[in-house]
Amino acid sequence: MKDNLHPDYHEITVVMTDGTEFVTRSTYGKTGDTLRLDVDPKVHPAWTGMHRLVDRGGQLDKFNKRFAGLSTKKKADDKATAEKPKEKIKLTTTAASAKKKKA
Repeated sequence: MKDNLHPDYHEITVVMTDGTEFVTRSTYGKTGDTLRLDVDPKVHPAWTGMHRLVDRGGQLDKFNKRFAGLSTKKKADDKATAEKPKEKIKLTTTAASAKKKKA
């Protein structure tokens, strides 16, 4: 087996969102490091079945402010400046008439 092929596997402390801690083995960081979770099975919707919005650092406010002017609805002014629909093209050749021409 090759040397230095696998990363160092050591013990770290994991701190859950409610403050509980446990020790596990991982390749994260160095021996004795602490991993603090933002989302864990106690609060994640996949396990709880309840949706909870986690907004760290105002990201949701930044998004809403940035895209506040976008809307899928057309305003009254847009209707007046919108292009008129193009005229419909009437089909003069049908499949039956094309077969007659070939014969």
